[in-house]
Amino acid sequence: MEDKGNEKFMQMAIDLSEYNVKQAQGGPFGAVIVKDGMVVARSANRVVPNNDPTAHAEVSAIRLACQELGTYNLEGCEIYTSCEPCPMCLGAIYWARIGKIYYANTKKDAAEIGFDDHFIYDELEQPMENRKLPFVQMMHNEALAIFKEWQISESKKEY
Repeated sequence: MEDKGNEKFMQMAIDLSEYNVKQAQGGPFGAVIVKDGMVVARSANRVVPNNDPTAHAEVSAIRLACQELGTYNLEGCEIYTSCEPCPMCLGAIYWARIGKIYYANTKKDAAEIGFDDHFIYDELEQPMENRKLPFVQMMHNEALAIFKEWQISESKKEY
């Protein structure tokens, strides 16, 4: 269900996606982060110009919003994205604690133009030994010792 009062923010996200296409900057995706009715950050997909596979519109906008607000916690913010977030972006949105997602195109729409993330969802359902990308655990005890240090540290900042 679309919130009519917020169409201007979604239009900004769609405009960013259109700009990316017209300027040949990369994928047709845009995202806008809003807090208290004000735009905090906005970004188009930056994968190609930044040579960064993680620079999806949502992740890029989250990075900008965190810099702008001086925090890694975006509680109280909403994100408007021109397409339903991929698994990576959805994870980033949850980790940033954004309170609501508004989206335009669906993941099915994205798959139809070559941006299909279904294989990731399928892989997550597989036991590690059956995944296409090999997982090799090593030096568990050494790494676990650091987790234990973190657990008892009085200077840790939980997030």
